[in-house]
Amino acid sequence: MNTPSDHDILCCGDAGQADALAALLARYGLELVMHPPGAALPGTWWGEPEAGIVGLRVHARPDTPVHSALHEAAHTLCMDSQRRATLHTNAGGDDLEECAVCYLQILLADALPGVGRERLMRDMDAWGYSFRLGSTAAWFHEDADDARRFLQRHGLIDAGDRLTGRARGD
Repeated sequence: MNTPSDHDILCCGDAGQADALAALLARYGLELVMHPPGAALPGTWWGEPEAGIVGLRVHARPDTPVHSALHEAAHTLCMDSQRRATLHTNAGGDDLEECAVCYLQILLADALPGVGRERLMRDMDAWGYSFRLGSTAAWFHEDADDARRFLQRHGLIDAGDRLTGRARGD
C-alpha cells in the first residue's frame, strides 16, 4: 500500500474514532481491539499499520486508517459463517466478494460520526485503492451493481442500500 503524503487519512487514533468504530462493530457482534502505538497487529494481511482480523476481532492501533478497519470488518461480515468460524488473517473470498467488501465499508462509513462515505472514498483513493473507472467514487456510483446485488442477496443491505445490521449467513 502507498502511504499518502498529500491527504490526511483518518486514523483510528483520531478524536473519537476508536469509540465510534467499536460501537459500530459491536452492533454486528464484532470487537475492535485497539493496540498501543508500534505494537504488532495480529491478523494483518498487509502489515502494520493495516488492520488485522482474527475470528470476530478487528485489530487496530492509533495509526491504523479507519478505512482499513472498516475493510477488514466488512470482510468478516461478507464471508459465510463457515469461513468466519476459522478466520485468521486471510479473509479469502473471490473478486465479487472483494467488491462487496469495498461497497460495504463505504456504507459503514456513513454510520461513523465525522466520517461518511465521501470522506472514506477520498481516503481510499489517497491510500491507493484502484478501480477501473479511476476513483472509488466513480466505481461506487457507476460500476458497483454486482457488489450491491451481492450484499442484498446475502442480507447485508436492503433494496434501498440501507444496512440491515446482519452478517452473511445470519
